[in-house]
Amino acid sequence: MFETKSQRLLSRRRFARRLLRSIGMASILVGISMGIGMAGYHRYGELSWLDSFLNASMIMSGMGPVDAMKTSAGKLFSGCYALYCGLALVTASAIVVSPILHRFFHRFHIEEDRS
Repeated sequence: MFETKSQRLLSRRRFARRLLRSIGMASILVGISMGIGMAGYHRYGELSWLDSFLNASMIMSGMGPVDAMKTSAGKLFSGCYALYCGLALVTASAIVVSPILHRFFHRFHIEEDRS
C-alpha cells in the first residue's frame, strides 16, 4: 500500500487520496462499532434507540456510560463493549495517522539519501 524507500514521494494529490481513504476506513470502523453498541444497549440494556446512541457514543469517545445498566446482561455487554471500544479507537487512530507518519519518515529518508 505504501511506497518503498527507493520510490519517489507521492504527489500531494495522491497523498490526499490516500489520507481520505484511511479516514474513510476509520469512519467505517467507528460506524460499525457504534451500530454494535447501539444494538447491544437497546437489546441488553433495555434503552431507547436515542439513549443507546448516547451511551455508545460516550463509551466510544472514552467518556464513560450515561445510564447505569439494570440487568446482568446489560452490565456484561457494557463491560465488553467498553473494552472493545478502547481497542477500536486505538485502531481507528492508527489507520488515520499511519499515512501521515509514513510520508514524514519517507521524506526524511529521501533527504538523508541525498546527503
